[in-house]
Amino acid sequence: MIVRTRLSAWFAVLRARLPGRTRLADTDAARIAIGRPDSDRGRSCGAKSRRTDETAVRPQPAPDIASGYRVAVATPAWRYMIGASAPLLAFLIALPAFAGRGFIQELVFVFYMLALAQYWNLLAGYAGLVSIGQQAFVGLGAYLLFALTISAGLDPLLAIVVAGLVTGLVALPTALVVFRLRGAYFAIGTWVVAEVFRLVFAQVKQLGGGTGMSLPISVTNQTAIIKSIQALFNVKASAGRDILTYWIALALAGGTILLVYFVLRSRHGLALAAIRDSDEAAESLGVDNFKVKLWVYIVTAMGSGMTGALIYFQKARISPDAAFSVLDWTANVIFVVVIGGIGTIEGPILGVLVFYFLQTNLANFGSWYLILLGTLAITVMLFTPRGLWGFIAERYGLVLFPLRRRLITKEPDR
Repeated sequence: MIVRTRLSAWFAVLRARLPGRTRLADTDAARIAIGRPDSDRGRSCGAKSRRTDETAVRPQPAPDIASGYRVAVATPAWRYMIGASAPLLAFLIALPAFAGRGFIQELVFVFYMLALAQYWNLLAGYAGLVSIGQQAFVGLGAYLLFALTISAGLDPLLAIVVAGLVTGLVALPTALVVFRLRGAYFAIGTWVVAEVFRLVFAQVKQLGGGTGMSLPISVTNQTAIIKSIQALFNVKASAGRDILTYWIALALAGGTILLVYFVLRSRHGLALAAIRDSDEAAESLGVDNFKVKLWVYIVTAMGSGMTGALIYFQKARISPDAAFSVLDWTANVIFVVVIGGIGTIEGPILGVLVFYFLQTNLANFGSWYLILLGTLAITVMLFTPRGLWGFIAERYGLVLFPLRRRLITKEPDR
């Protein structure tokens, strides 16, 4: 009984310290319950009549301190980038008119690697799902392109979109399996799923089996849009396909960046940030972790499937080992994200440029090329754990895609 009385007294003291309450009355009641002498109560709170007057005081409303602030998201670098984006986009669209075919093909590579890196970054950097099996969706989208164009007779552009949608549907049952795993087991589980896909498509004779197959000329060179590009730029059919692929890759890369940015700016982005920091804490705040991770997994699968379909539309030949290559479509993508900066939109953009430079200048060194890539990745992780962009942002305060909401003091009216 004494313990309960003293606990109630201390709770009363705590309530007295909360804003908006009458501190003297609650503190005095707490002191009476604890059993302090009347003389001590008199020294702290005054006479009995004064305590009665103080008890009658109404709680005063808290001052409106929020009126002196405003919420801001945009940064000066963001405004400059928005101003420069329209001329840059116009330049990139018109680039095939005066650039060589080899340079166009290299830009296609940069764009689809950027798209894959952004999707993996959304999955691992924000949702906390470290997957090493994204090649499953790249290869699945590629094989769906071949099946839809050859067997169903769909136009390649429409087939790329349908391949992405079907890949998202296939990702749903695989998610229900791999989501039962955590941490490293989840990563290994996604790799196992990709290997299962590779072995299954190696048995499908209609799609070339284990040796693969090529797209027919009617798909690669004789569609209406490719013929229009031929007439517009006065080029061969193969060059026209490269130009078409370049425009699609540009749209896919730009659309992926915008999609990721607006997702992270929404309430789903706040949920992803909470999940990334702590699953348990996010769950305690009412975030449905399973649902949020599931839709991120499906969205990244759809994007990876569309990107895979685009890649093999350009290559025009497919095989199970190439389409489901863990080195080409997962290891290199992870390198891009880690080097640039995981958990940022700008990181994969910088990382893909670094990767393109290294591949262009060091690919002829054979196995030493991979050793150099690994050494660079380890060095960056040791000295700049947040990646190259994280180092730049911390050093110079540069943010191109602002996500954080900041309180800014309002300027007084003059």
